[in-house]
Amino acid sequence: MNLIKMKNKKFQFKTNINCGGCIASVTPHLDQAEGIREWNVDISDKNKVLTIKADGMNEEEVLDIIRKTGFKAEPWTE
Repeated sequence: MNLIKMKNKKFQFKTNINCGGCIASVTPHLDQAEGIREWNVDISDKNKVLTIKADGMNEEEVLDIIRKTGFKAEPWTE
């Protein structure tokens, strides 16, 4: 597990965020997280891929934010 904090890092996660209501639930948490510059969820993809661009965060910190909102997430590679 890489705990090194990186600048301009792109993370992707397979999630169970699957509708507009789910996105509305995670929005305040992701928008207010220090270090997340940009994010989006492709709910049309069968894996519901969440893409996050972050500065100064590592993958585990991002996963913690997602899990605290009650959603599941795991690292995803295309």
